[in-house]
Amino acid sequence: MESHDGAWSLKEVQKLEGHTDRVWSVAWNPAAGVAGVPAMLASCSGDKTVRVWEQNPSSSSWFCKAVLDETHTRTVRSCAWSPSGKLLATGSFDATTAIWENVGGDFECVSTLEGHENEVKSVCWNASGSLLATCGRDRSVWIWEVLPGNEFECASVLQGHTQDVKMVQWHPTMDILFSCSYDNTIKIWAEDGDDDWHCVQTLSEANGDDLTIKVWETDSAKMMSGDGYVPWSHVCTLSGYHDRTIFSVHWSREGIIASGAADDAIRFFVESKDGSVDGPSYKMILRNEKAHDMDVNSVRWSHGENRFLASASDDGTVKIWELVPVI
Repeated sequence: MESHDGAWSLKEVQKLEGHTDRVWSVAWNPAAGVAGVPAMLASCSGDKTVRVWEQNPSSSSWFCKAVLDETHTRTVRSCAWSPSGKLLATGSFDATTAIWENVGGDFECVSTLEGHENEVKSVCWNASGSLLATCGRDRSVWIWEVLPGNEFECASVLQGHTQDVKMVQWHPTMDILFSCSYDNTIKIWAEDGDDDWHCVQTLSEANGDDLTIKVWETDSAKMMSGDGYVPWSHVCTLSGYHDRTIFSVHWSREGIIASGAADDAIRFFVESKDGSVDGPSYKMILRNEKAHDMDVNSVRWSHGENRFLASASDDGTVKIWELVPVI
């Protein structure tokens, strides 16, 4: 591990073991890890299960609180908590999305969403928890409306990608949806006044597996003012840091970018303050060359007070890391 500027160090807090196949994705419960509520994390795997992990408040160590099984019949590819932290959505290669509810510490499957023709690859809730997006190998994106009583209704099926849709992600504050596909495009979807969803922009510069991280920006304030959609533009490319496929990138609240890749490594970047007139640029502040024994499939920053990062790997483990400044 190498530190840049000597400003940060990365501490491995704990390795979480229990999955018997590769771990595809991790998700922090946004309602946990704050105000005295123990931090909670979900992980999903090729072993067809989801594990819920919780931090012991007295010892600070992590333990497996629940194993969610006997619902999905194939790999569970994606998991995501609702903003309230009460519901967990899991997407599987069995073409279904399961909705789990935390009832007094026990997790019950309260709904199963069907409609995709085959593998569901990503699930994501919008900021208010009123909508859930799913996508899959059938090249489609589904938007589900959350109704009372844990009922879900398909509000729209979005067609437009020409290859598998690998990931969906909502904007953190607005009901704007991003979908990323093997067709080397990112599509941005928004709702018009008639409750119809349509593609408002296609980012064709998203060049797939080119070993780079691209940064885009828009005028969010102008968009939120109601003046209509404001396009996103490419402002920066980070290249030369990973030498194999980059699988996951996540931005922390403090603006620290973490990336995980097939080179078994995790990298950390911050915006450089060199005053470049060409737009923002980023520098690497830390790297861990052997974060896992195999591919790093997912990296996610926690919502809590600590700078915790969770990583999931083909080696079947989840690791909890803490990024700490060097004093």
